[in-house]
Amino acid sequence: MAARDPRKRQRGASASTAAAGRKRRKVPAGKEKVWQKAGSKLNEEISSDSEPDVSENKNEAEEEIEETPQEKKLRLAKLYLEQLRQQEEEKAEQEAFEKDLVAGRLKEDVLEQKGKLQRQIANSLQPPDISDIKILRGHQLPITCLIISPDDKYIFSASKDCSIIKWDVESGKKLHVIHRGKRGAESSHVGHTAHIISMAVSSDGKFLATGDRNKLIMIWEAATCRHLYKFTGHRDTVSGLSFRKGTHQLYSASHDRSVKVWNVAENAYVETLFGHQDVITGLDSLSRECCVTSGGRDGTVRIWKIAEESQLVFYGHQGSIDCIQLINEEHMVSGADDGSVALWGLSKKKPLRVVKHAHGFHGTQGLEQPFWISSVAGLLNSDLVATGSHSNSVKLWKCGEGFRKLELLFEIPLIGFVNSLKFANSGNFLVAGVGQEHRYVQMNSIYIGKQPLHIQWNLWS
Repeated sequence: MAARDPRKRQRGASASTAAAGRKRRKVPAGKEKVWQKAGSKLNEEISSDSEPDVSENKNEAEEEIEETPQEKKLRLAKLYLEQLRQQEEEKAEQEAFEKDLVAGRLKEDVLEQKGKLQRQIANSLQPPDISDIKILRGHQLPITCLIISPDDKYIFSASKDCSIIKWDVESGKKLHVIHRGKRGAESSHVGHTAHIISMAVSSDGKFLATGDRNKLIMIWEAATCRHLYKFTGHRDTVSGLSFRKGTHQLYSASHDRSVKVWNVAENAYVETLFGHQDVITGLDSLSRECCVTSGGRDGTVRIWKIAEESQLVFYGHQGSIDCIQLINEEHMVSGADDGSVALWGLSKKKPLRVVKHAHGFHGTQGLEQPFWISSVAGLLNSDLVATGSHSNSVKLWKCGEGFRKLELLFEIPLIGFVNSLKFANSGNFLVAGVGQEHRYVQMNSIYIGKQPLHIQWNLWS
């Protein structure tokens, strides 16, 4: 019998021992499920905890990779180029916007110069509530004229009491009062000694001009109401004043039937123009070197071409033409004592449209008379016109296309003679100067209280 190799026997014993060691211990049935669940939960926890560790390690590894100087320069260069590209795009968009804006303004300026600019705003008007009307009181006698500063912050009003008041539009407070002057006391106080009938302010708001029944034109510093100088030369009441837009050239009209031209900045007289056959009752001008006037009972409206020293004559009203104002460079509105309101185009010698008896009639049956149109106003470059009388109301009208129609929108109740009407330059409000008598008529009235200056707010929706 061959002897067994002891090494083989040793290896067999080791193998059997290992096999015995690998035998699993028997676990009770109930506890086995618990262990299985715990094991799977442990595996899940290990798995979920281990995944972010791996990703974090990867990120840390990526962060640990240093950027070479060349790569950093390339990255910064790309970033800089991208910023430049964005800036250029924004600049191009801004330039395109500004170009469109300038083109629109140039187009608007061309249309304005040609008198073809007509903003359609009349349809957006709303009749105001009585509570929306502010009443400012300060003058002792009827207000004859008023003007609004170019920035719409101030109102200047004048009266038959020979005073001038500067008002703050927002608060309605008096900022300055220029009292009546006294003959012989000019060295201590300069002021008008006769009824002030007309006034104007330069388009830069620097100069204020006022004219009176005593043939004088006074020039004031608008900001401080300080007297600067006076112009003499007219031989009767100064009934109209207007600064040419964008300049310090002043036009004046008078009951002496003349139109005079002045250079206010130089304190200089320029020239005199004649043509009307009766007293001039109103005057207006815009940016062109010309002005328009109403000729009272000579029944004419005239356009004065200053540079050419010539004039165009227009006929249309049946009564005395009392007031006139330009709506744009080519169209104007006028009112007469026969109650008619007329729209004019500078290219035609007759009115484009006439509304007779625009404010109705007054008086007993059989003796009715039309209400006298005492003031007109047109919102510049728009389709909106306002008219005033002593019919206890101001009427607002819409000008149709081509200024060939005049449609009544609504009325604003105001008691008294509406001697002056002005729209704010922005179009946000309308101002009316009201008195107990017409600005040219001297009645033996008993005055009670102070004369009102009405400001109509919130006309637009």
